[in-house]
Amino acid sequence: MIAPTDLLWALIGLILTIGGTFLEASITNPPWAWAQNGLQPQSLGVTYQVGAVLLVGCLGGKNAAAISQMAYLLLGLLWLNIFGEGGGLDYVHRPGFGYLLGFVPGAWICGNLAFRVPVRLESLAFSSLCGLLAIHTIGLGYLAIAHSSEWLNAPTPPFRELAFAYSISPMPGQLAIVCAVTVISFILRNLLFY
Repeated sequence: MIAPTDLLWALIGLILTIGGTFLEASITNPPWAWAQNGLQPQSLGVTYQVGAVLLVGCLGGKNAAAISQMAYLLLGLLWLNIFGEGGGLDYVHRPGFGYLLGFVPGAWICGNLAFRVPVRLESLAFSSLCGLLAIHTIGLGYLAIAHSSEWLNAPTPPFRELAFAYSISPMPGQLAIVCAVTVISFILRNLLFY
């Protein structure tokens, strides 16, 4: 049986993932430059979607994280246009769908590792990195299978270009988000005493 707190965290994770899909991640210029240049946001080239997946894992645990991402996939495939480029069953033919599939094991792994040891920045960072690695591993695997069997929407660029666009290019921004998730989850876990 699923605990009520798991369901609450799953709902929070679902809402954060949907909202994070449409919010572009940014950082500001260094504070010491604000006097000269003002506050200037700089895009990280990614959204907060992956950060929401990892955050619910670090805060809610493995069950809540996996449930929230399964609900996200189900809603996006059957009812709502909540994925980055729409939604619907035809979305399985898009190159990025494998990364969405990777959210479920990525969230579960992150949540599992985050609650194995006492709360420390290092352990939360490690669990988030492992979750991110799982997302990219499954995404690349799906991309390779879909590309070789030619079931991606046409026209399909070479695999190396797809891998660069979906894994290599967003990685620096996603690593910055992992740092933010680590700090936020460390603070919140200490405030919530668990």
